[in-house]
Amino acid sequence: MIRALHVESMRSEDLHAGHESHTLFQASTVSALLDGSYDGDLSFAELAEQGDTGLGTLNGLDGEMIALDGQFLRADFRGTISVVSPDSQTPFAVVGWFEPDLEFEISGVVGFDHLVTLLEERMPPGTPAAAVRIDGDFKSVTARSVPRQHAPYRPLAEVVADQNVFELPAGLGTLVGFRFPSYSERIEIAGYHLHFVDHGRKHGGHVLDLEIEAANVKVEVSSDLHIELPPGMDLGSPDLAGDTHAAIERAERLK
Repeated sequence: MIRALHVESMRSEDLHAGHESHTLFQASTVSALLDGSYDGDLSFAELAEQGDTGLGTLNGLDGEMIALDGQFLRADFRGTISVVSPDSQTPFAVVGWFEPDLEFEISGVVGFDHLVTLLEERMPPGTPAAAVRIDGDFKSVTARSVPRQHAPYRPLAEVVADQNVFELPAGLGTLVGFRFPSYSERIEIAGYHLHFVDHGRKHGGHVLDLEIEAANVKVEVSSDLHIELPPGMDLGSPDLAGDTHAAIERAERLK
């Protein structure tokens, strides 16, 4: 990971409250999640000390998490939103203190790939990673969530075979998420990973596809990623050394 994105690993005892600009914080790794590590030891109270904006999940894969304006929300199996308890824990999450570097308007978006194209056209050259927030009028959002899992856990690629895909009501809402480089894929989800919540904070989920009438886009460029690793894992662990691309495609891009 010695490229434009600087990655630092830490343990839970090393976490500290603080406001670090243009720095992203991650609980665990995507490889661990793909392998079925669905129980974490980091509470949402602790996660809130690391950022006010982001996404992730809850222990047991109990819903899709959306962090927005310092509030942590959960989209359940049916896409219904509730507030996450501070003492709930997460096996995987990415958050940061959102301080946008650029802002622009988009309109007439006719799919997820079209949105990615529009974002990439405006992304500063050489951007290693970015946090993204999009507030707008959505014509359609196709989203998913998965049912809560129980031990012994199956790999994520098997779990998403039981995912619930649903269409969310048209109207105002917010997309929040991240864009990571391809070389981070063994630790993160390369490309764009976005979650949605509607303006009334009633419906949301992991975004598979969408259409946007018009929206305001804010982007924060980040070059540092701090990762709280599960016990027994480090950045050189075999779990992080394999080819995770196919597994991520099955787990995260499945439509």
